[in-house]
Amino acid sequence: MDKSKFRCGYAAIIGRTNVGKSTLLNRMLGQKISVTSRKPQTTRQRLLGIKTTSSYQVIYVDTPGLHQHDNRALNRYMNQAAGNALLGVDVVIWLVEAMRWTEMDAQILGRLSVRPTPVLVGVNKIDRIIPRKKLLPFLEVISKYSMVTEVIPLAVRRGENVQRLEEIVVRYLPEQEAIFPEDQITDRSSQFLAAEFIREKLIRRLGQELPYRLNVQIEQSIEHGQLLHVDAIIWVEKTSQKAIVIGERGQVLKDVGSAARKDLERLFDRQVFLRLWVKVKQGWSNDEQALPRMGFGEHW
Repeated sequence: MDKSKFRCGYAAIIGRTNVGKSTLLNRMLGQKISVTSRKPQTTRQRLLGIKTTSSYQVIYVDTPGLHQHDNRALNRYMNQAAGNALLGVDVVIWLVEAMRWTEMDAQILGRLSVRPTPVLVGVNKIDRIIPRKKLLPFLEVISKYSMVTEVIPLAVRRGENVQRLEEIVVRYLPEQEAIFPEDQITDRSSQFLAAEFIREKLIRRLGQELPYRLNVQIEQSIEHGQLLHVDAIIWVEKTSQKAIVIGERGQVLKDVGSAARKDLERLFDRQVFLRLWVKVKQGWSNDEQALPRMGFGEHW
């Protein structure tokens, strides 16, 4: 790796829920490490995505979506994790949705106005706006905010302008050596990613039936030759939720397990034998003492 004028630094990806932050991270990395779905609050914890080339290393900080209501311990955790992501970064990517400005966007604007960090505003989902010229007044208003350094229209799912955003991010990184090894892509363990991929499949399979108050933990993963045995626990808060997750004759759990196993085989690059159990722990999402045991203590 050529160290001359090598750039390296941190870029936080922030925004309200369901605006496309995790999809953007996966697109920039060229592989999936952050779970996605159409439901808000899919991302719950801070995660680093590391992209290294011959001339730069960008350490993207993916965060939970900021939201207004923090009346539960889990919501407070997510808001704090998102807020902490702004500390010590070299540049902020603030993702907003084209032609949609909410009260939460206004609150984020207030948070950013007191920080000296350069702010790149990615205006996402521009492919939904026809004709495109309707975007111009919206882009003009955002560009006039004093803390905004640059505005980049995006269609993240299609990859439109994502490379341009990356090039702009690199310009704001300091000249220094890489912080992480060049083959490392995240700071999270494979077990963390495995649990997240299973939770993603639950969210996608159950849609509106399932409350957010479920969590997945990997109990163990054991190698048997070329086969990896993975045991995971799905935690819910009520017995009625357990029945929903299992489904009639266990069909939901079978479907989730089958879909998750494919992701795990790509993650571990080997055959996976996945076993899922559903257990009840009442009120865990509003219990600050329970959150660390559920894997949320690291960034509290």
